[in-house]
Amino acid sequence: MPTAGTGMQALRYHVSVPRFLLAGALGKRAPVSLPSLRLERIERPVPPPGWQRLAVRLSGVCGSDLGLLFGRNSPRLSPFFSFPAVLGHEIVAEVEGSRVAINPVLACADHGLEPCSHCRRGDDHLCQNIAEGPRAPGMIGYNRDTPGGWGEFVVAPERRLHALPDSVPDERAVLAEPYAVALRGARMALERGLPKRLLVIGSGSIGLSAIAALRHVGFAGELHVLARHAPQREAALALGADQVHGDVKDASAAAGARSYRTRIGPPAWRGGFDAVIDAAGTASSLDAAAWAAREGGVVVLLGATGSARHDFSPHWFREVELRGSFAYRADDFAEAVSHLSSLPGLEAIVSRRYALSDYRVLLADVRTRRVLKAVFEPAAGPGPRRAARPAPS
Repeated sequence: MPTAGTGMQALRYHVSVPRFLLAGALGKRAPVSLPSLRLERIERPVPPPGWQRLAVRLSGVCGSDLGLLFGRNSPRLSPFFSFPAVLGHEIVAEVEGSRVAINPVLACADHGLEPCSHCRRGDDHLCQNIAEGPRAPGMIGYNRDTPGGWGEFVVAPERRLHALPDSVPDERAVLAEPYAVALRGARMALERGLPKRLLVIGSGSIGLSAIAALRHVGFAGELHVLARHAPQREAALALGADQVHGDVKDASAAAGARSYRTRIGPPAWRGGFDAVIDAAGTASSLDAAAWAAREGGVVVLLGATGSARHDFSPHWFREVELRGSFAYRADDFAEAVSHLSSLPGLEAIVSRRYALSDYRVLLADVRTRRVLKAVFEPAAGPGPRRAARPAPS
C-alpha cells in the first residue's frame, strides 16, 4: 500500500559529475552503489490545473535510465533535463479506480506556452521549448518538478493519460512507452516501402517491441534479429522473428551479403539488409548496423547512443542513411496503447517486479542479464523479488 499521509517513498537521482564520469570510465565494472540514486521520503506532488495525481502501479527501467546512472548518456543533453529528479518514464498508474498509461512527453501546451512550429504540426516530441517556460525542463521522469514512476505517486497532464482496457495486464501496459518508441522506429524503417529483409540489433524491451510493432503494422518480409542470450532469443522468436543470430557476421551472411577482407580491422561488406533497427545503442551496435545495411539502405537508431567513435564511411561510400528517434508523436503513443489489446504475450518481456527498496538488487540483476526487463512496483513492500504475472490464457 502507498505511504500514508502527504509524503511518499521515491527513488531520486542527484547529479554528481565525479560519480557520473567515474561510472562511465569503469563501464561494466562500476558497482551498483556508485550512481547518485537514493531512496527518499518526499512530498507527494501537487497537480496544477488540468493535471491529475496518480498512484503508480508499475514503472519500467529503461536503457536511457541506465545510461544516466552509469555515465553513458551525452552531457550535451543536460540543458534539456533537470535534477534532482525521481526517475521513471515508463508508467502504468491508477486514478479514480481506472488504470492508465502515461505519455511522459512534456511540450509547449504542458508548459503553458504558445505552440512552437513542431507542436503546431503534431510533432510535440520535437518541441523547441522543452527548456523554456515556468516548469523545469525535461519529460516526466527526468524533471525535478514532475516526479517519475520510481515513486509512489506522479502527476501528469490529463491529455497525456490513456485509458487501458481490463484485458491488458499491468506488465503489458507498462510497455506502452517503449512500444511507442518502437512503433515510430518501425514506421521509419518502412517509409521507403516494405523491405524484403530487415534486421533488429538488440533484444531488450525496445528491440523486442520493434519486432512486435513491425509484425503488427504488416511487415511480412524476412525479419532477422541479433540476440546474445537465450531468453532474448526465445522472446524474439515468439514475437515474430524469422531468424535469430548471435553475431552480425552470421546475420549479414544470411542476408546474402559478401564479406571483403581489409588490410586493417574488421571486414567490409557489400549487400545486406534493406533496413536495420539499432535498438542496442552502443558504439559497436551502431557500427554493426551501418555495415549490415545494404547500399542505399537505412539505419534507424532507437538505442540511446551517447558519445561514440563511429566509422562514417558506410554512410557516404555506400549511401546508408542514418535516422534516429527517441520518442513519439502524441498520436503514435495513442496508437501504441490501442495495439496492446491485440498483442498477447508481449508482457513476457517483463521478467521481475521489484520494490523500490530493492533498487540495488534490480540494478545488479539488470546489469548481469539475470532479467530481460525489470520494473518497479512502488506500492510493494520490501521482500523477495516478484515474478511477473502469467499472460492470460
